Amino acid sequence: MELQERLYNHLTQIVRDRNPYFASAGHFYVQQYIRQQLEQWGNVELDEFEVRGKVHHNLILSLPGGDPPFKKGGSSHKLHPILIGAHYDTVPGSPGADDNGTGLAVLLELASAIASQPLRYPVQLIAFDMEEYGCFGSDRYAAKLQAENQPLRLMIALEMLGYYDNTPNSQSYPTGLKYFYPNCGNFIALIGNLRTIPDMINLSRNMRQSGSNCEWLPVPNRGLIVPDTRRSDHAPFWDRGYPAIMVTDTANMRNPHYHQKSDKIDTLNLDFLAGICQGLEVGIRCL
Repeated sequence: MELQERLYNHLTQIVRDRNPYFASAGHFYVQQYIRQQLEQWGNVELDEFEVRGKVHHNLILSLPGGDPPFKKGGSSHKLHPILIGAHYDTVPGSPGADDNGTGLAVLLELASAIASQPLRYPVQLIAFDMEEYGCFGSDRYAAKLQAENQPLRLMIALEMLGYYDNTPNSQSYPTGLKYFYPNCGNFIALIGNLRTIPDMINLSRNMRQSGSNCEWLPVPNRGLIVPDTRRSDHAPFWDRGYPAIMVTDTANMRNPHYHQKSDKIDTLNLDFLAGICQGLEVGIRCL
């Protein structure tokens, strides 16, 4: 089955109102679909957390790295893991095709590809809950890693990957950035803290070579100067000093269906989405 077809099949299962409070049946259905898909490749941990008396879950698949521990100073050291995440909740009333069905579909395909051919690094693939309410799932997990003194090689948040518009002036930006980036919404953006600049250069180069237009933006001071850069699950990792990158089609700065009932599969560009998925896999393998 071709990649584009597999992504479409994931989307047909994921795209539905899946707000944890107002569409709990859809939310549970998608949670179980993600779990079933990830369990093909290993044990899936249910990372439980509570918000306002309601229990929520992050779904975590941990895959081993292909390289053995390396020797340093006479002792054995393991490579730090790469964490790849995407949220599965939606705002009330939206089927969330782009936000964030596209991120989840790519997460599931990356899980399959990495399980079949491991990276050098161990990988954690995580479906986060409660992003739309303030990144509760990712904040809880980042805090847990910090408390355990667990380093990361890199955190990658997949946040809306499938909306494409080649029309002039279809792309908007936070104040000042329009002078440095294209005015057509025909690219994927990498937004990372300063520690990730070498990785953004590497990823963007590989994604361009795979045929996807790619732009990257380094953000100082945890993104506080440009708050729009903080609007996904990478932000809690920035706040705790981890290297983290958001991969995004820039959400409402391009997609008119953002947080609307109209955020449906037929608004997406599946060629663009498949290209992003392929480019990410190649780029991550080169880290």
